[in-house]
Amino acid sequence: QVQLVESGGGLVLPGGSLRLSCAASGIAFSIFGMSWYRQSPGKEREFVATISASENTNYADSVKGRFTISRDNAKNTVYLQMNSLKPEDTARYYCGVFGTAHWGKGTLVTVSS
Repeated sequence: QVQLVESGGGLVLPGGSLRLSCAASGIAFSIFGMSWYRQSPGKEREFVATISASENTNYADSVKGRFTISRDNAKNTVYLQMNSLKPEDTARYYCGVFGTAHWGKGTLVTVSS
């Protein structure tokens, strides 16, 4: 079965950085696009970023210029480098296989002073 395991979340000060990882198994990773979404309590799930199999990327306006999505097919892993973090970035971050209902359990990112 498809398994996606996010890691790298934690507590960070405003303006700080975190790098999230999502390790995938059970899929031919290199042929699938991958996405990051986030969700805060009481809010709808929000698109963050997507990277295609050919490594084309798309970002939500709220994170453009601050976040970078990348992938390492040899490691079956997708990353989200988050810089210049803001309190409004606080959320649980989930990775998923693009265009499917396959998601991990998420990793919590808290940005506060």
